[in-house]
Amino acid sequence: MSRKKPLTPLTPAKKKAPPTKKVLKPKSRNQADYIKAMNNSDVTFCSGPAGSGKTALSVGLACQYLLEERIDKIVITRPVVESGRGLGFLPGTLTEKILPYLIPIIEEMKLYLTPDTFNMAKSKNIIELCPLEYMRGRNFHKTFMILDEAQNATYEQIKMFLTRIGIDSKAVINGDVTQTDLPENCIGGLDDCMYRLSDINGVSLCRLTPTDIVRNKIIADIIARL
Repeated sequence: MSRKKPLTPLTPAKKKAPPTKKVLKPKSRNQADYIKAMNNSDVTFCSGPAGSGKTALSVGLACQYLLEERIDKIVITRPVVESGRGLGFLPGTLTEKILPYLIPIIEEMKLYLTPDTFNMAKSKNIIELCPLEYMRGRNFHKTFMILDEAQNATYEQIKMFLTRIGIDSKAVINGDVTQTDLPENCIGGLDDCMYRLSDINGVSLCRLTPTDIVRNKIIADIIARL
């Protein structure tokens, strides 16, 4: 008996197109001013409501700097503070414990760099996801440093973060002072640091508003009502 020949597909399989990278582009005047401030300043503070772009734009610019080889490293950090009810004990090292909190940033970076480039950079420690508690005693040269959710950082923690800035580095501190998750007996330091450093050359202060929210316009209405 002769074997039947396998059926030939009617159309050849299409090759997957290479993933396209997200391009950094402001969607409001305040966002454009924010990007300009980060480009021109060593330290940039940005406060604003959820969805206004304060984290996405800083991550996008950091990725752009990395692709253009203007920096050697990106460091992302944030305070390990839970929002709402606690999740209980999380297994692993402190670095592993912080990963669930940084998933939105990781997803954003993969859009700007592509997943393969992100994974390669992370494996070589070119991109470092560092718990804020691990930064003391270190110095970061030619690095784009981002402190996210800074409304949950104390004055001492923000001061410690700022003193890690090395040569040819930038630091961006983002937060929404209206959404702190700190316990009642703990005071956030974002407002105080912005006030004290407002007139220093090389430090910029940016404020985004509900009009800059691009995630979903209904968020602006919700924030205004709540």
